[in-house]
Amino acid sequence: MQAPVQLLSASLQNLGRLVLIRLLVLAAQAGSVGFAWLSGKLELPWTELGITLGVSALLSVFTALRLRVSWPVTELEYAVQLGCDLVIHSVLLYYTGGSSNPFVSYYLVPLTIAAATLPWLHTLTLAGLALVSYTLLLLWSHPLEVPAGPRESLVIYGMWLSFALAAVMITFFVAKMAEGLRRQEQLRAERREEGMRDQQLLAVATQAAGAAHELGTPLSTMSVLLKELRQEHRDQPALQEDLALLQEQVKLCKETLQQLVRAAEAERRQSVSEQTAREWLEAVLQRWHLMRPEATYRYQCLGVGTPPRLMPPTDLSQALLNLLNNAADACPDNLDIRLDWDAREICLSIRDHGVGVPLAIAEQLGKPFFTTKSRGKGFGLGLFLSQASVTRVGGTVKLYNHEEGGTLTELRLPRNYGVA
Repeated sequence: MQAPVQLLSASLQNLGRLVLIRLLVLAAQAGSVGFAWLSGKLELPWTELGITLGVSALLSVFTALRLRVSWPVTELEYAVQLGCDLVIHSVLLYYTGGSSNPFVSYYLVPLTIAAATLPWLHTLTLAGLALVSYTLLLLWSHPLEVPAGPRESLVIYGMWLSFALAAVMITFFVAKMAEGLRRQEQLRAERREEGMRDQQLLAVATQAAGAAHELGTPLSTMSVLLKELRQEHRDQPALQEDLALLQEQVKLCKETLQQLVRAAEAERRQSVSEQTAREWLEAVLQRWHLMRPEATYRYQCLGVGTPPRLMPPTDLSQALLNLLNNAADACPDNLDIRLDWDAREICLSIRDHGVGVPLAIAEQLGKPFFTTKSRGKGFGLGLFLSQASVTRVGGTVKLYNHEEGGTLTELRLPRNYGVA
């Protein structure tokens, strides 16, 4: 089976990015405080600032350790983390001039992150927290005594650094977070589509199982009647040939039903044998030629070196039979079948010389119960089931209109599928 895709929740990925943002901001804040302390131009409460920066560092370490635990990250927890950043930033502003500090614009970074990643209620709550904090800083803050000349230069430097920091955070990290959310929604949509396809396959499989059970009795009756007719009309050679052909076809139908039962049992016991891609294709072609003796084809193996080995499940062989039958239905003469491989995948192409795929219905191909064949000659399930079986093992099926006429069907499989 195909290896499961590891999915991380959007909140978990965003919390990891938030830790990185917090560390970068902490480095900028610590650098600014360290520069002010070394310059000796400012008198600040260094102890309180050091404690606040230490709390921010401990919160970053705690969050990084929490990410290593398999607990799911809820939106509420993510909102609380952003709220902690707002509170820490407010405390730092309180000890460094309050609302007059140019770094006050950093309030917009957590709010932008919240708006891009959280529901509106959480975002509204955080916006209220930021607004209340900013309002309180207008009324209360630790006084900052700076001479006139250095004050202007420090304000300009702080405004530039604040703008640069906010621009980098919003442009890069918020874009990454939004991209992660879009990717998460895309994966959910793909899972929903796979679920709908599995339901359709289950419905088709249920109907097929019932039909296979019901066909056993009439096929046995037909076999007995054909045997009696051949005995009664031994003196008519032409009729004998037709009856013999009918008897072979009935026998093939019975063997196909028996093979379905054996295949289901083998799948249940997981007794699929390993073989080369060339052996698998040639075995399927041999079986298909018994089903469609009127079809003619040219087979070429273009791969260089040792053929890749694989363990094809029964439904994959049936998918290939469906594709071969579709090509023969379009034009049974001179099918061109080619097998090739490289370091990553196996490619099997089937080209017929029919009328090709009409562009008006190209997008409908592969949908259940949609067929281009005349009434009574197709159920519209062959290509749908083939695509489902191939997709299940990590491969693809694509149909193209060949430039020289007809249809080119490409079946691609991952190399060494199912081999340990």
